[in-house]
Amino acid sequence: LDASLPLKKQLWQQTIQAKIINQASVLHDCRNEEVRCMHVWSKDVRSGDPDNLEGRAAAYYWKYLFGQHIAGFTRDRDGVPPNNLLNYGYAILRAIVARALVGSGLLPTLGIHHHNRYNAYCLADDIMEPYRPYVDELVYRLVKNKGLPTGELTRDWKAELLVIPTLDVVISGKRSPLMIAVGQTTASLYKCFSGELRKVAYPER
Repeated sequence: LDASLPLKKQLWQQTIQAKIINQASVLHDCRNEEVRCMHVWSKDVRSGDPDNLEGRAAAYYWKYLFGQHIAGFTRDRDGVPPNNLLNYGYAILRAIVARALVGSGLLPTLGIHHHNRYNAYCLADDIMEPYRPYVDELVYRLVKNKGLPTGELTRDWKAELLVIPTLDVVISGKRSPLMIAVGQTTASLYKCFSGELRKVAYPER
């Protein structure tokens, strides 16, 4: 509750830098696209991301990750598949992050960037950002191997996404399941709020 605005802006800067770097890694591995611009943007993110480099990186990322396979693809909650797969994957990820935040003694409602009186998970929506690219890569590989889902997501499609908690991630130089890594991230966030640390531990792809 007493966290200063400068602290929250610095934490958001770190969050967006980690997200863009992980997006660049996914784009390079999945599509072999040129990602130097994304690395530049990640370095240029300022406290609070006032230049919205997150948005610029996202536009580039989505254009090349799915755009060349799916005509006119844009990332939109209500958009064409595979948006439905992404939505379901992000819902799983959000639940993992919210659970870890509570386990670390934090309130998921109080965000560092997201603010919405009707959203009980603003902090979860903040902290999950650098983890989203792991879901994106999983969805990309599913679509590449199985094609696009038609109509409502079936139980089989949902089952494919239930591996998200056990995805391999590297955090602090060590490999661990995503669910364990998220707990390390939220524990480090707690220490940032308490003044013991200055940097959140995010995964590096």
